[in-house]
Amino acid sequence: MCRCFTLFFGVEKSKPPQLAVCDGNKMIMIKYLKLAKLSFLALSLTFAFTSCEKDEEEDTTPTPELRETSFEYNFSNGQVISSVYYTGEHSDDLTATMTLEELSGSETKITVELNNTVNGAMYMIHAHDAADPSSTPNGTPYNETPNGNIFAQMVTGNGGSVSVSQDASISYTELTTTYAGFFVVHDPLQNISTTDLTTYVILGSFARDQNYNLSSKEFNYDFNTGQVAEAFAYSGSHASSLSAKLRIQELGSGESRVTVWLANSLNGEMYMIHAHDAADPSTTPNGTPYNETPNSNLCTMMAMGNGGNVGANQISSLSYSEITANYGGFFVVHDPLQGISTTDPTTYVILGSFAR
Repeated sequence: MCRCFTLFFGVEKSKPPQLAVCDGNKMIMIKYLKLAKLSFLALSLTFAFTSCEKDEEEDTTPTPELRETSFEYNFSNGQVISSVYYTGEHSDDLTATMTLEELSGSETKITVELNNTVNGAMYMIHAHDAADPSSTPNGTPYNETPNGNIFAQMVTGNGGSVSVSQDASISYTELTTTYAGFFVVHDPLQNISTTDLTTYVILGSFARDQNYNLSSKEFNYDFNTGQVAEAFAYSGSHASSLSAKLRIQELGSGESRVTVWLANSLNGEMYMIHAHDAADPSTTPNGTPYNETPNSNLCTMMAMGNGGNVGANQISSLSYSEITANYGGFFVVHDPLQGISTTDPTTYVILGSFAR
């Protein structure tokens, strides 16, 4: 409690000085003493002093700042388990970002954003506790039942980026340091499975920085106007706005994922996409500078045009370095408006050196 004492010296000669004592809201006026009357009217003097004491010290301890961090996840190419990678038909440009926001000492908000999603497809996103494979029913390195207390959500793709959040009853510190588990995004184009790891489009360590030391490289191809050889320039009615992108990704197993994207494709037309090994023209049946039979171990795909961008991919047993450094061959996209031919390069809408 604060007690205040104020001494006033009066301004009127008819009134003596007084001492005012304030105790809380209570004011007591006490006549302090009588002095001789002052001999002038205009003189006024006020003197005040205040004495206060604090009952307790104010708490100046700063409030701890809540933490936040994010983790990036790439498409499942065997980053966590080298022998396991996605083998379905989902585009391999899907990525994920996980953001952790500390809510309190025991709760954390987890937000997952998926990028390059399939429009209208339902993505199941789970946390699975790590486990000894010898103790699980199907030999998985995690409990097959998702940990719904940490993260078990679903979100519908929109052709771009979508996100979903959950408040987890586990501390930020525990999630980022001691919790051992897997972050899984199931392929929405297949029936959900918690035992077949090749159906996971994203597979990584939960709330940890990922070890992305796998290589990836892209190669762009313009419409065939005779870049390889003038005599091989395309001859046909397909629009010359077509272009292609070839992506080679290293897999943890030592194999490679080969992906092809076509831009400005014709709606409803089937594109045949091949790799042809280079060869001595004097040794081939029709004098072509390549083997007429496509290399199915590297690239034999087909993609249905949709009027825009369309893609396809496959797994090759060839290593990333072998494809990008040693392999000698041609990248070919056949004209869907003509009968397929492996001997007439003028029917190739795309023609270039493979992965160069």
